[in-house]
Order: sequence, then structure tokens, then C-alpha cells
Amino acid sequence: MAGLFSGSPKHEAPEPLEGPVVATVVGGTVLWFVLFLVQLPFYGWFDDHGHLWWVWTCLAGGGLGLIGIWYVRRRDAALERGRVLPPQDPAPPLV
Repeated sequence: MAGLFSGSPKHEAPEPLEGPVVATVVGGTVLWFVLFLVQLPFYGWFDDHGHLWWVWTCLAGGGLGLIGIWYVRRRDAALERGRVLPPQDPAPPLV
């Protein structure tokens, strides 16, 4: 087992997969909010059985998903700007 983690890798890491990132994060966020809304009518049951954290976990997942949507939209916009604008040479060093 020690040989498995020692030394440098024998091959290069594969390129990251690019897919519909924004759609995936939006779908997950909607799912968290739907789960929160579905559990609200059973709030008393969750409270009686010590599972109230399930309700608040769904709300937290939806809230964090909103941050994720903001992040991936900005990331996609930055990647698009990088494709459109040609790379610029760095400023020459000051002597």
C-alpha cells in the first residue's frame, strides 16, 4: 500500500471535463429548495422525531446553491472573455 502513494505520477492528469455547469448548479439549487418546501408541512413531525435539521439542511443547500449560481455564472463569463480577447503581452519590466 505504501508504494501506491509514493513517488511521482506515471502519467499526466486528464483535462477537466466541461459540461453544462450553470444548468447543473441551477438544477441542484432548485432541488434543494423544492425539498425544503415539501418538508415544511411536516415541520412538527420532524421536530417531534429529532429530525428538524433535515429541513434546515435543505434551506442551507438552497442558499449555498444561490452562491454557487453566482459563482459559476461569473466563471463562465470570465472563460468566455478569455476566449474572445487575444492574450496580451505583459508590460515590459521597468529599468
